Amino acid sequence: MVVLRLRSIHTHRRQYAIICFVIVGLIVYRNISMRPEESKPIRRGGLKANSSQFTLEGVAFRILGGSAHYFRIPRAYWKDRLLKMKACGLNTLTTYVPWNLHEPERGVFNFQDQLDLEAYIRLAEEVGLWVILRPGPYICSEWDLGGLPSWLLRDKDMKLRTTYPGFTRAVSSFFDELIPRIAHLQYMRGGPIIAVQVENEYGSYAQDDQYMPFIKEALVSRGITEFLMTSDNHEGLKLGGVVGALKTINFQKLNPESIQYLDAVQPHQPKLVMEYWAGWFDLWGDLHHVFVVEEMIAVVKAILNQGMSINLYMFHGGTNFGFMSGALARPPGHRAVVTSYDYDAPLSESGDYTQKYNLLRELFSKYHSETLPPKPVLQWRRAYDAVTVYQYLPLWDTLKFTEEPFTSASPVNMENLPVNNGNGQSYGYTLYETTVTSGGALNSRNNVRDRALVFVDRMYIGVLDYKTIEIAVPDGKGVRKLSLLVENCGRVNYGKVLDEQRKGLVGDIVLNNIPLRNFSIYSLDMNPTFISRISGLRWNRLDKPTFPGFFQGQLQVSGYPRDTFLKLPGWSKGVVFVNGQNLGRYWSVGPQQTLYLPGPWLWKGVNQVIVFEELESDGKIQSSRTPDLGMTVDVN
Repeated sequence: MVVLRLRSIHTHRRQYAIICFVIVGLIVYRNISMRPEESKPIRRGGLKANSSQFTLEGVAFRILGGSAHYFRIPRAYWKDRLLKMKACGLNTLTTYVPWNLHEPERGVFNFQDQLDLEAYIRLAEEVGLWVILRPGPYICSEWDLGGLPSWLLRDKDMKLRTTYPGFTRAVSSFFDELIPRIAHLQYMRGGPIIAVQVENEYGSYAQDDQYMPFIKEALVSRGITEFLMTSDNHEGLKLGGVVGALKTINFQKLNPESIQYLDAVQPHQPKLVMEYWAGWFDLWGDLHHVFVVEEMIAVVKAILNQGMSINLYMFHGGTNFGFMSGALARPPGHRAVVTSYDYDAPLSESGDYTQKYNLLRELFSKYHSETLPPKPVLQWRRAYDAVTVYQYLPLWDTLKFTEEPFTSASPVNMENLPVNNGNGQSYGYTLYETTVTSGGALNSRNNVRDRALVFVDRMYIGVLDYKTIEIAVPDGKGVRKLSLLVENCGRVNYGKVLDEQRKGLVGDIVLNNIPLRNFSIYSLDMNPTFISRISGLRWNRLDKPTFPGFFQGQLQVSGYPRDTFLKLPGWSKGVVFVNGQNLGRYWSVGPQQTLYLPGPWLWKGVNQVIVFEELESDGKIQSSRTPDLGMTVDVN
């Protein structure tokens, strides 16, 4: 009897265990097999514009947005910047997508690490921000060629931002790769993207009336289903729209005419200032632009009091790391944008709060029913001991670590060089060398893009640029080597000259009115692979350095690495690399006097610093806790 009871109990336990195992298995299977959409909240209505107010889920919604670009912020600081945006009272992030970074060579795509757009959008969602995506393909943004890849210019007949087949095929290929990566992040599929912008400020370009419909269809046909909008400044507002997309306006000062125009063409529709310019960008050789905080706040209040939505451009500017700064086509022909994109924005280049931030937080708090989140703690910064440069390499000694020189009877522009798997050279410097047998007048015929250091037998004799198109070549005996080190200082990012932005030597250079011939052309894009190669060389002691050249030193970091700013007093012009990262250009003409060095790019102990300097060095690099962006001038 006892034995039978024990057997019965054992049987029941075994049956119970089997039932539990089956139930757990079903739960696990359901979770594994569940599609992502099934685990997300059910949404009944995205962003709409059926009245004087936007609605989201049928409820009145005011966009309080801010621009912050993932490609200008070290990835380690993405969340910090977005949390600070949320704490300021903003509810929406806007970001551009730089085609030239995501497709550096035709058909070669990069959406990893610093360029992981999906991760950035997910992070915005985690922080509690909606997203307006501005995928271009043209973005302006004071970015090289407005974000368009330079390999497009290999086509001599290229017509950018038109329905020219060579351009539309390239755009279609890029969107084939881009849109599937972000379509599932749209609002009605459970993601944070509430709207998508169709191109950018096309009304200021407007050279093809079929172009905007093409871009809209390229987005919609690939799965973009959320609210569409366009964005234009006052002069382009009438020509930049497309049927089915809300027109929005960009400005710094409230323009009644623009508002009246929007009321006339979009009656009973909400108004959005897509770019409220909270500051401005800087140009080399100019002053640092600031927008007075009291004036900025007054305009923001006026916008909100009129019931409009707003997006602050920029809320946080960040940095044009590397060679990515753009330029303006201004007399005498070219004005390059500096490395810093601080923009006098509410959140500084290194993520500091400003008076603009604090006043905006106070203002935006009135548009929330709940208390705003506390302001995140600021990152510490340090002033490290000065970097002493102790080694150098003449530029000429590094040529053997570039691709084999291309020989050509006539000069060839950067983009059409047979390098980088047939994609040409995008950024950096290009060296053109030939021979001469006499001295005389060397004239560029304005074919230098953008600045050339000129050498005879590798001795410096002068600069050719947009202002100086002729210099004297000294007399000498026999055959001598003439070298022109040409820098792409940044392609123009705005205006109707985009098709003319080929760099290097774009035509003949003449000596005594006779065109020079038989060039050896070296591509010096100074990419990470090149910097790594020269790092392993045997460098020279710093006794009597020659220029141009690479200079190496060490930055010692004790304890946890913190942000800092590098200063190069006594240096002329060049580029700084720290642990292989290109911090960007420096130039003694200012206004910018420091380069931002993020702490996450440093490590404890010895950090390698390499400077490419064109003409002059004092052998030391200073470090500072505070930036120096130069003497200021009001944007007005």
